[in-house]
Amino acid sequence: MPSQVIQNKRDGKELTEEEIRYFIEGFTNGTVPDYQMAAFAMATCFKGMTFDETMLLTRAIVESGKTMKWSNKGGYLCDKHSTGGQGDKTSLILAPLVACCGLRIPMISGRGLGPTGGTLDKLEAIKGFKVGLTLQEVTKITDSVGLVIAAQTAEIAPADKKLYALRDVTATVSCLPLIVSSIMSKKLAENVDGLVLDVKWGSGAFMRSKEDSLELGKAMVEVGKRYGKQVVALQTNMNQPLGDTIGNSLEIQECYDILAGKTRPTDLMDLVMALGAEMLAMAGKPNDMEKHLKSGAGLKKFQEMIRAQGGDPLAPLPKATFKKAILSPKAGYVSEIECGELGYAVIALGGGRKVATDVLDYGVGFEQPKKIGDKVTKGQPLIIMHYSDPHKAAEAEKMVIKAYKISDKVTPKIKDIVTRRIV
Repeated sequence: MPSQVIQNKRDGKELTEEEIRYFIEGFTNGTVPDYQMAAFAMATCFKGMTFDETMLLTRAIVESGKTMKWSNKGGYLCDKHSTGGQGDKTSLILAPLVACCGLRIPMISGRGLGPTGGTLDKLEAIKGFKVGLTLQEVTKITDSVGLVIAAQTAEIAPADKKLYALRDVTATVSCLPLIVSSIMSKKLAENVDGLVLDVKWGSGAFMRSKEDSLELGKAMVEVGKRYGKQVVALQTNMNQPLGDTIGNSLEIQECYDILAGKTRPTDLMDLVMALGAEMLAMAGKPNDMEKHLKSGAGLKKFQEMIRAQGGDPLAPLPKATFKKAILSPKAGYVSEIECGELGYAVIALGGGRKVATDVLDYGVGFEQPKKIGDKVTKGQPLIIMHYSDPHKAAEAEKMVIKAYKISDKVTPKIKDIVTRRIV
């Protein structure tokens, strides 16, 4: 009985393999309804899971669908996953550059979850871009282009696809066993040789403390190793937005500009290069990312992937109707940014989902955010808001003002985006 499994977890009991498998299989085939899975997810959030339970949950989700099969031809198969943040367009720069170095990158990505932006939502801002591919299309594009960034297919971890959507609307996102099993089930079903994880901590991360993100990183690395994969995690700082934009179209344009050599945000590119170095080291390949960035090969590779997935990389991106500078209420130094609040401000503008069925306004968001340690005068812009609905903008502006803390004291800038390597 599903209710018995829920009760056992509610009471803090360790679930058996049989109980976990029964529950996941039932949820996948529809005999366990959403409301019982929501109760199970909440019980798991409150009571947690042992590592063995988390491993069994991950395995059950992997086995709810198919595992990808690859040809022996071509380069080392590697993927990267981020636990999510604001302005985190890392994958869109990293994947083309690493593919140029000879790796094959099949990325199964997600949509926005809570206050974090989703890679798929960003890519769908590109005219014609198709994220819903079949397994055959994923393998074909990976082998021919060297990279693909797609949604979970119906065959890959279907239990996770259903649970992912449910967690977003039931306040069960920030739950370690559910995060581990969700991320690792997709990655293990991809059947790649190596995996690099970007495990974030701070005001914009699901795991706000370094200690919690370390626990998450260690758990994911251990699950991957038990599956016989090469796995490394980098613990990274998410206390300020990454790069110069937050929002779907704005972030795609920033990626185009970075790959074209027009701009180079230090924090974002330090992270791209650190993650890429790990991927290339796993594959035993020389690190030529800078060469491919400077030559424009990375941009060409990104455009090649966009075309292979039905998109037009030269088409104009959706734009918001209005722009407005949100001004600092006082002089001083940016001492703190509540990044999660900025993520929710994007949702308030219409650039993210409040419920799973929401239609996105791809053009809205923010650019040129002041970062921690920046000096500001009273009335100086903290951030530029792109919006289409003045009522939504008024709500979002209040959230931005609330997110920025201005201090009279000099505040040091964040120098090291990577705070720890977990192996």
